[in-house]
Amino acid sequence: MKILFNKYEGTGNDFILIKNSPVVPGIPDPILIKALCDRRFGIGADGLILVEEFEGYHFRMHYFNADGSRGAMCGNGARCASHFAMRQMTGFHDLKFMADDGPHTARHLGNNIIEVSIADVSGIRETPDGIAVNTGVPHLVVFTDDNEKVDMVKFGRELRWSDRYAPEGINVNLVCIRDSRLKVRTYERGVEDETLSCGTGVTASAIAAAKTGKIVTPEAEVSVRGGQLSVRFSLTEEGASDIFLTGPATFVFSGEKDI
Repeated sequence: MKILFNKYEGTGNDFILIKNSPVVPGIPDPILIKALCDRRFGIGADGLILVEEFEGYHFRMHYFNADGSRGAMCGNGARCASHFAMRQMTGFHDLKFMADDGPHTARHLGNNIIEVSIADVSGIRETPDGIAVNTGVPHLVVFTDDNEKVDMVKFGRELRWSDRYAPEGINVNLVCIRDSRLKVRTYERGVEDETLSCGTGVTASAIAAAKTGKIVTPEAEVSVRGGQLSVRFSLTEEGASDIFLTGPATFVFSGEKDI
């Protein structure tokens, strides 16, 4: 059978989006998802997103990493899924959607810029390696003076598989700060590689920087290898609330694939 898909990217973090209403047979089979995300033999992507109709919300988002494993949330993916839903299902107005980590909102700010809400953060903790922050998925934030010359795959893989973060593992963000602007590189579990951008990682990095006094603004501008993002939030005693991630969500192409 053939499936219809849309390819999207958000600051270089790319996704296969499939409207799963009616249900597409065979998905979410991890082997099939891994094959579709393969960059040589499939469509190629960092992850796959199913968009479904969901009572009380404009849509339901199911996110899967490139290795077929499920993710509770994906910040860049959520922006892309929201743009897809606006374009294909609802029109370009404010909407609300459900992900595995709970409800979220999305706004279209024009020029394909999408703002999505991120669930409140609590339980931020220091580890011997850095700052652990869960923004829907677990992230480790490591601050450094220069993250440009680092072998990010080697650095991230060692921490991702560390016994300290077993059994689920952790995403790893290496962050440097210049004039209150963050520069973030991320190794993502499930992709098992450095990605050009990670929305939940950028969010975790901004909150960790504010919590440790490295920035004093409630809104952070962030550079990633795939472009520019911004995060705004309110610090709380437990962590952060009123968190919003803003950046581009770009339609790349659509097509059909035999499965």
